Amino acid sequence: MNWQARDIAPGLYLVATPLGNARDITLRALDLLAGADVLAAEDTRSLRRLMEIHGVALGDRPLVAYHDHNGDRARPRLMAALEAGQSVVYASEAGTPLISDPGFDLMREALQAGLPCTTAPGPTAVVAALTLSGLPSDRFLFAGFLPNSSGKRKSALAEFVAVPATLIFYESPKRLGAMLRDAAEVLGPERDAVVCRELTKKFEERCAGTLADLSQKYTDETPKGEIVVLIERGAGVVTDQATLDDALLEALSRMSVKDAASEVAKTFGVPRREAYQRAMALGKR
Repeated sequence: MNWQARDIAPGLYLVATPLGNARDITLRALDLLAGADVLAAEDTRSLRRLMEIHGVALGDRPLVAYHDHNGDRARPRLMAALEAGQSVVYASEAGTPLISDPGFDLMREALQAGLPCTTAPGPTAVVAALTLSGLPSDRFLFAGFLPNSSGKRKSALAEFVAVPATLIFYESPKRLGAMLRDAAEVLGPERDAVVCRELTKKFEERCAGTLADLSQKYTDETPKGEIVVLIERGAGVVTDQATLDDALLEALSRMSVKDAASEVAKTFGVPRREAYQRAMALGKR
């Protein structure tokens, strides 16, 4: 089957592509891929393959590679096409553009230039994993990739201790075990979590348990493929006054009373006013 090209208006179009199953493409996405003057992709080979599967001919249209390593060089070419009144479609390697994807700078520059921009929504691993997880979906926080080093990763995780929303992270298979160990230490070993792997693909897997259980499992085994980690919402941290005081004193040694109180309140889930008043008292000692 060959997809017939349709005329589309000038402007920048962000097109979501399937996570794995090629049939998850939308009809609108195929229309845009078939009708755009210029195509850009995070991975041109993946986009070519997707277009071949669905009978979308590239013809003599340009297909521009646009990714983290060449954005500064490729973006001027795409902006020139937009300013010349052409239609430009940008597709991520898999999922929705701008979600852990290099398309952000292109969209921002086009918007700042006053050029027409829109999106053709579709698959995204964040929402796919959330719907499969079984964890509360009424409120969630997507935090992308955590830092590589354990120390920085723990500091980043500490910001989410008391967040009353399901936490969602992307993670490398090689770092999954270490990430789960740090999460168990910082967020609590008994907090429920889910690891989703290879969503919509042949070897899709959902593995649920406590952070302690999952940490042990993925210490002994290194999975393959794309990983999404979801962790149940925080309910605040109950701690004793001595621990709070120690945390406040440590924070006061490197920042103002206001900032120290804010950091500790966020970490331990206590009211900011309460933390501020205690910080003031400790500061006068």
